Amino acid sequence: MRRMINAAEMFVGLRYLRAKRQTRFVSFISFISLAGIALGVAALIVILSVMNGFEGELRDRLLSMTAHGYLTGDDGTLEDWPSVRDQIIEDERVVAAAPLIEMEGMVRTGRSLNGVLVHGVLPEAEMAVSGRSNRFIEGDLSVLAAGERGIVLGRFLAIDLGVRLGDGVVLLIPRPAGDGTVEPILERFIVRGVFEAGVQDHDATLALVHIEDAARLLSLGDAVTSVRFLTDDVMSAPAVSGRLVERFGNAYQASDWTIENASYFRAIRLEKMMMSVLLSLIIGVAAFNIVASLVMVVTDKTTDIAILRTLGMGPGDVVKVFFIQGAVIGWFGVLLGVVAGVLLAINVPVVVPFLENLLGFQIMPGDVYYVTAIPSILEIEDVTVIAVAAFVLTSLATLYPARRAAHVNPALALRYE
Repeated sequence: MRRMINAAEMFVGLRYLRAKRQTRFVSFISFISLAGIALGVAALIVILSVMNGFEGELRDRLLSMTAHGYLTGDDGTLEDWPSVRDQIIEDERVVAAAPLIEMEGMVRTGRSLNGVLVHGVLPEAEMAVSGRSNRFIEGDLSVLAAGERGIVLGRFLAIDLGVRLGDGVVLLIPRPAGDGTVEPILERFIVRGVFEAGVQDHDATLALVHIEDAARLLSLGDAVTSVRFLTDDVMSAPAVSGRLVERFGNAYQASDWTIENASYFRAIRLEKMMMSVLLSLIIGVAAFNIVASLVMVVTDKTTDIAILRTLGMGPGDVVKVFFIQGAVIGWFGVLLGVVAGVLLAINVPVVVPFLENLLGFQIMPGDVYYVTAIPSILEIEDVTVIAVAAFVLTSLATLYPARRAAHVNPALALRYE
């Protein structure tokens, strides 16, 4: 079986690549093509790594104030929640579980009135299922005691209300009445702590109280609205939720963090896709430059092609000669881009502060953005997909000029030589 590319074809192709042509313009286009492919590949790798970093940062911040999933009843309450909690913990992937009472209302001080989402938590159990205890600026979860009417506020909610530790706030909660109407319940709470999760929805609208205080406000007795759980792997939460629904039956509903925060991660995936499409245009333009470069080489080397044909080289051999020339430019550009992109993606935490010090300004100032450092997570799958796609695109770009060279008529080319 004949080899795809023999030594003679390889030699001629590489010789044309480094030969001094009559014009430097062709060499310049070849260099621009190589640089464009390398730039496009490197930019894609770095941008996708940064987007992966932001996705991971967002996931960590969201999960720092909540659990991986929860189980509730069809009517939104759980009566015998200790039994439900014990059954949830029996799952091999569940590490801990804790009860929760969730309610919406308004919080008021003398100066302002803000909408608020109130979580009634059991402090000792809550510390096991969420990272809330690590997000406190002042106080901690242990300050919430049953019957003492203590409340913990998000940082921006506390700023909007103009309150500090020890100040009082009035919590207004709508409670369903027996006749189908809603009656407002007002109760005064004392600010015992302030937390900062780094997520707007939590820091500006979330408040924590003791679960017994929340149950008293809603007249739930010993019931809760849900039992939340923590898994040993955050990515296993959807599977655990599915198993819990099968175990408890249709009278219960389960959800997880991927469903509750779907809009955030859908937006990030859309941004990643659009950035990939836009930056792929750089590689596409560079591939067209390879086509233009090789077309000019074919025009410049028409006589040489005719001589090679008369010496016995077939059309297929000519295709391989020019395929080698274009492929080397493209593949070398892809290789340079992968190496540069991987190095930059790994060193983003070092490169960005260096550029900030060099330019004299902060790219993401803390008074504007929650995330002040640009995170980066390099995924091998992203690098592989980008490298393979660029490799295929640059290889396809060589086919048209190579086939054009194969159709050169030796008799016409040498007619006036």
